[in-house]
Amino acid sequence: MSAETFRENYEILQRHAQMLREQDEPNIDDLLAIVTESVQAYKMCQARIDAVEKALAQALEGSGVEAANARPSAENQTVAPLPKINRPPAFRRPNTAAKEADDDIPF
Repeated sequence: MSAETFRENYEILQRHAQMLREQDEPNIDDLLAIVTESVQAYKMCQARIDAVEKALAQALEGSGVEAANARPSAENQTVAPLPKINRPPAFRRPNTAAKEADDDIPF
């Protein structure tokens, strides 16, 4: 089966993924056909995505909007540092020296 559109290929991938998730026992006899068809569908989807991204980049090129801002890549993204977490006393590690002095306290 050779699908032509992105939607058809995406539906093939969805159908195969659902079928594999729902199997109680793997059907080895059909696995090669499923994988082969899935790889072909994936390649068609990826080619279509690449073509659309290229067309969008060209369309945005003349508009004054940078293509990199349209879909940030990993190299254009900056990660903000995580804030320091001040844990409440109940979540802090116990002070062993204080624990030894308070051994007679039951809580």
